[in-house]
Amino acid sequence: MSGWAPKGASAATVEITSTSVQCGDVIQVGGQPCRVTDLVQLPHGSKQLLFESGELLTMHTRTRLVAVRVLRGR
Repeated sequence: MSGWAPKGASAATVEITSTSVQCGDVIQVGGQPCRVTDLVQLPHGSKQLLFESGELLTMHTRTRLVAVRVLRGR
């Protein structure tokens, strides 16, 4: 998955929280890149992330992760 970006787009490394995570973000978990496909809002500002693989990850309000985000060209 490294080096992949749609035509006319670039990728950037960003710090994400439960408030800033977006569908399409790629987070490395256990050495494997996981693309976020869906987000579910949970109580107290937490979010549940669903990855392409079907796995789930819960981000609490104080969780900070680094992700790769595709920035669309204009």
